[in-house]
Amino acid sequence: MWLMAAAQFLKTRISLEEKQRVQALATRLLITESVWLKRLVMRALGESAALLPDTIVTQREPERHTRDARLYVRLHLEDRLLLRERATARGMAPATYVSVLVRAHLRGLVPLPKEELTALKRSVAELGAIGRNLNHIARAANQGGRAALPGPADVLTMLRIAEGLRDHFKGLLKANERSWAGHRDH
Repeated sequence: MWLMAAAQFLKTRISLEEKQRVQALATRLLITESVWLKRLVMRALGESAALLPDTIVTQREPERHTRDARLYVRLHLEDRLLLRERATARGMAPATYVSVLVRAHLRGLVPLPKEELTALKRSVAELGAIGRNLNHIARAANQGGRAALPGPADVLTMLRIAEGLRDHFKGLLKANERSWAGHRDH
């Protein structure tokens, strides 16, 4: 069910030919007849505001800032296919993907999809656990305790894992930034 901010209606009768012309125009603009008519009325009211006495002109309703505020965009078939493909690759609905892109562009952000952010946070947590374990071993060694020290091969393996994760994170972040900046995948 549609939530309506306005509850008043305008009614009029028009010929079948006029109705068909309105339908054709609205369809071409990818909007409903109702939206087309409302735009026409709002435009006419805006143009005639100077002619009306101040007592009749009412302040325009503030723009709604809700999730159901809509913006319609026409895309070529090829672009719609690319949009669907990229949105699916990021685990997003196409409309959400476009919304995130526009917001990122307007605010100069580089968005990180939820799944990628979650994976990065998990990896950072794992690195933190490795670091805590190494600190515990180092503390025990410095205090003369007998901690089960890792051998040189173990230390080298941990170092390689940490460097591999670091390089993976850098690559992931660079690829994410490039993908949101609009670079084509080759």
